Amino acid sequence: MALPSTIFRLNLQLSDIDRGMYETVQTTVAQHPSETGERLVARLLALAIFFEPELTFTKGLCAADEPDLWVVGPDGRPRLWVEVGVPEADRIIKAARHAERVALLACGRGLAAWEQQHLPRLEKIANLTVVKVDPGFIMTLASRLDRVITWSITITEETMYLSIGAETYETAIVPPHR
Repeated sequence: MALPSTIFRLNLQLSDIDRGMYETVQTTVAQHPSETGERLVARLLALAIFFEPELTFTKGLCAADEPDLWVVGPDGRPRLWVEVGVPEADRIIKAARHAERVALLACGRGLAAWEQQHLPRLEKIANLTVVKVDPGFIMTLASRLDRVITWSITITEETMYLSIGAETYETAIVPPHR
């Protein structure tokens, strides 16, 4: 018998000063039994970093032909395709051919090797944005996960400030190789 997904509720106060965006986001997200807390946190951070009002979580690990998050236009074509982790370059190249914009939050084990092996092939893609955050930041947040997640995030000048209750954490949001 397969283990069920764990459901989390996210309450997010998002202030992206650089984009002039101030939103309250309430959504649910399912954590697949094989998904780590770090990967779940990375998906939540990607939601904040690349936020658009229509951005939604997909079936994730259960659907190999879908990204982690996306915005689908009225014609059914992905307007924004968001990946998390260290995907194969071919997957990102294919997504860039089909979606208006592609975004990647590069994180996880093997990130340094991924940057050397795959990033050179991706640097020429005009509609691709790649960023990374400190893995220690992701691990700290994963250790603080509750079934009801209440975060306040401020993004300004390539820096994210994330508050959980009275505690605030900070990380740079930077392109790889910086």
